[in-house]
Formats: sequence, structure tokens, C-alpha cells
Amino acid sequence: MSARRHRPSLLILQTGQPTDSMRRHGSFAHWIRVAAGLDRDDAVVVDVAQGEPLPARDGFAGVIVTGSAAMVTDRHDWSERSAAWLADAAQAGLPLFGICYGHQLLAHALGGTVGPNPRGREIGTVPIELTPPAQQDPLFAGLPARFSAQATHLQSVLQPPAGAQVLARNEHDACHAFRWGQAVWGVQFHPEFATRHMHGYLQARRAALSAEGRDARHLQAQVHATPQARRVLRRFVRHAHGRRAG
Repeated sequence: MSARRHRPSLLILQTGQPTDSMRRHGSFAHWIRVAAGLDRDDAVVVDVAQGEPLPARDGFAGVIVTGSAAMVTDRHDWSERSAAWLADAAQAGLPLFGICYGHQLLAHALGGTVGPNPRGREIGTVPIELTPPAQQDPLFAGLPARFSAQATHLQSVLQPPAGAQVLARNEHDACHAFRWGQAVWGVQFHPEFATRHMHGYLQARRAALSAEGRDARHLQAQVHATPQARRVLRRFVRHAHGRRAG
């Protein structure tokens, strides 16, 4: 067997499922595994939104928290239990990476503020601008100062946790990525989305976008691949395994 097979697993906390029309492409955990270059045996998936118990954190190289259609501000029991577990894991130094809802949940767990974005919905392939601290960050260093990412969300991290560094932003969202401590990251954008996922979400949100006076066809035409965003996810995986090995 290869050395890869002996690596500690990553834990994926699944906090929701794709919109109905996109479930034929698999779960959020599956999308993350594919985007991160992980084999099925490289990750353990726990569906916390469906009531699966949170595991002991010992033995995991790191944790990835998925997106969700839920809202952190709803304070679902499963979400609050997950937040408490993540806060303990963060304090223990376990590498954590939150995506969209996961980004917001980590911020909430660590004392930040999450709520509806005052600018409303952000959806589509969007510009991301790195902040100066990103140039020394293990996941963002060396990336272009501006790159594109896929996004779909109504809520945002309105106030990052105390001591966190904001790593990325744009005109819509002042905290598109943050790092807390040495091993906790949240990204509001979706590094696991391929163009088909973004097109699917835009199609699914056509009625809502029309009600908001926005043109889904225009947003569809602007969708393109976002390889730099995906690099952030893959760098987290390497970082988590590197810390564990070290």
C-alpha cells in the first residue's frame, strides 16, 4: 500500500445538503473530496445536521465544515453543539477549515458575529481581493491579489472573532476569509464548486433573483472556472497533514 493510505483521515462535518436539483451530483462532502483530491478513504463524513454524533477529535489530521441552507442565526441544536465542539478543537490546535456556513459557524464558535449581509444575496462567480496579511498566510500566500471564486449566501461574518485576521474581502462582503490562531480558517466562498455547481445554484435561485430584480441569465454568462479558490482548499489539506506529520 502507498504511504498516502496511512495518512490520518480528515473529518468532514456535513451541515446540510445541496439544493434539491443538485443532489444528483452527490453531497457537499463528495464535492469537497473531489475538489480537494481526496480518496473516499481519506475522509470521514459525519452528518451533524442529521443528528449524527460528533466524534472524538483524536486521530484526525484536520476538519472541514461544509456549507448549508441553514442559517447560523437559527441556533439549531445540532449547530450549537457543533460550534461548541469546534471551539474546543480550535483551542486544542486542530486544523479547521469552514466553507460558507462552516465559515460563519467557526466565527460564531470563536466569538464573532454572524447575521444577514446588509447588501443582500451574493451569488455567482465573484471577485475576491486579498488583504496584506494574506501574503504571509499558509493557504493564501503567493496567490494573485485578486482572483475569482464561486459564492452563494445571504448571511456573512459581520464581525470576525477577536484576534482573527481578515484575509480576503470584496465590495459585497468585508470578510470573505479569515484565520484565527495558527490553524483555523473560514472562507465565505465555495472552493469546492465547479462551474456546473454554480450554474445549478443560479438555476435553482432564478425565482428569488427575479424577485430581487436581478438577471440570472447575466449571472450565468459570467460563471467561469475558479482554480485559485480551489488551491486554497487543497493547501489546507496539505497543511493539515503536514502539521500532523510534524
